[in-house]
Amino acid sequence: MSVAVGYVASQEGRAALSAAIGEAALRKTTLQIISPVAGEASAEADSDIRGAIAAATAAGVQASVRPNEGTDAADFMTDASYEEDVELIVIGVRRRSPVGKLFLGSTAQRVILEAGCPVTAVKADVGPRN
Repeated sequence: MSVAVGYVASQEGRAALSAAIGEAALRKTTLQIISPVAGEASAEADSDIRGAIAAATAAGVQASVRPNEGTDAADFMTDASYEEDVELIVIGVRRRSPVGKLFLGSTAQRVILEAGCPVTAVKADVGPRN
């Protein structure tokens, strides 16, 4: 069994990665890092993925990268959720305005509603309220 995380280099992505590493360690399982690569392959992106794998390894979790080469991210993660070896999907979410929700499809929302396994949605730390 494994934990899969939808990962992009953002605050939300890093929060999801951290939570996924914790879940994989707790469950004593492996981690699949689902990352977009089509059109985004660069030295910086490669370095970021290596950093994600290093963070998992430092926590004692075996990690592998599962590149999403051009498929819609929500479809790719939803398909992964139906695979026998994936027991949990972890995704990062961000705040969106009501208009933004109306006009733009939400990858996280689609994964939460369509996944074939449990989904953990993680928010990035937004700091204290004033």
